[in-house]
Amino acid sequence: MKHTVYIKMIIGYILVAVIGFFLVTAVVTPLIRRSVEETQGDYLYGRATLISKYYTQRGFTSLEDYRSIAEELTDGAAFNDVSLWIVTRNGQMCFDTSGMHTAGISIPNFDTSYFGNAHYKTGDFNGITMPDTLSTIAPVNSQFSTIGYVLLHMDRAAIERACQPYYTVAYSAYLCLLAVSLLLLLAFTVFVYLPLKKILAACKAYTDGDPDYGMIPVHSNDELGQLAGSLNYMTTQLRDLEDYQQKFIANISHDFRSPLTSIKGYLEAILDGTIPPELYSKYLNVVLNETERLNKLTDDLLTANAWDTGGRKLIITEFDIVETIRNTLATFEGTCIKKKITVDLLLENKTEPVLADLEKIQRVLYNLIDNAIKFSNANSSVQISVTDKNEKVFVSVKDHGIGIPRESIYKIWDRFYKTDISRGKDKTGSGLGLSIAREIIQSHNEKIDVISTEGIGTEFIFSLQKARN
Repeated sequence: MKHTVYIKMIIGYILVAVIGFFLVTAVVTPLIRRSVEETQGDYLYGRATLISKYYTQRGFTSLEDYRSIAEELTDGAAFNDVSLWIVTRNGQMCFDTSGMHTAGISIPNFDTSYFGNAHYKTGDFNGITMPDTLSTIAPVNSQFSTIGYVLLHMDRAAIERACQPYYTVAYSAYLCLLAVSLLLLLAFTVFVYLPLKKILAACKAYTDGDPDYGMIPVHSNDELGQLAGSLNYMTTQLRDLEDYQQKFIANISHDFRSPLTSIKGYLEAILDGTIPPELYSKYLNVVLNETERLNKLTDDLLTANAWDTGGRKLIITEFDIVETIRNTLATFEGTCIKKKITVDLLLENKTEPVLADLEKIQRVLYNLIDNAIKFSNANSSVQISVTDKNEKVFVSVKDHGIGIPRESIYKIWDRFYKTDISRGKDKTGSGLGLSIAREIIQSHNEKIDVISTEGIGTEFIFSLQKARN
């Protein structure tokens, strides 16, 4: 049998009930009886002493006049559950309110040493009374000598009747404890177990590969509510991840299929003679460009995967960001000349030392400048500025090209995302450049932002830590 938390709680409740009942019956009840016996014993001894003094105050010298005062002594509710004996010092019965012993008989085995040093004792009083009888004794003195004894007896039934109110309180407290425990168990069931069961069902569904199980209702802000909220967030992330994986496969398949189809087509055309030998050089260059495109896509995928699998280790050094920009720009000189694009480098200082990973920042600059030139119109310009403010250095790359539609401004950081208008301009891009750039900047605990207006141009700005002089 599967021992769930709820079953353990029920077993615990049953154990509490059993142990509580045992404590009440085996511990509390005897303590109550002992306390009642002590109280009643002290009370009976006090009454016996008062009766003894009554004889002394009347000036009796013998027990012969007991009948004249017996009714007076035993009148009232105080003696309803108590039997009174008046006996001589030799154990001859003079008076018994219970009527069990007639006057004048001798009580067998009468021995006052039965009480020892105690005022009272519970037992059968030398085998004369019933078992568990509470008995007490007080001597009757006259002229400095003991002429008899006053004995008071309370039987077991009377003691039990005296204990009954306390038993009622004890068992009532026990039942109240059980009721409170049951309410706590019900509260645990409603507010903890049932929500937890829903969370477990959701976890099992997610484990079994069912991300469409549904959201867990959140009705509180406690630990369970936070756990349910976290699982709901995880569910959303799993669904987004599944969508991303589908888009990833579709995009990567498209980006690989296009150059592969082109390469396959041109090579087949060369082999079957569709393309004459004098045009081999032209179309082989096209095939070479397509292989370069595949190589660049593979390189971008490896870079993106490195960031996903913990390859974010940075080698922080101090270098001049201005010099790094100039070196990166040199690789685009031929492209700029071909498109008749000018690059303006706007600087506040001739040098600007920063603390960052040189190789990765070069990758960011290459991606941003490549995009700026790629999406700029012919005979336009690209501005790159470097400014410092407080402890930060800000690098801006601004073009005057096609711009980014407003609805796409927040999607450009997604992997493989391309706007509709960029697809016509970008035949070689993988859609990973901006995603990689943002991950590199964020790994430096810095920020990268974009400002763009469709048809006017785009500006990317990122920050770096300024090196201290």
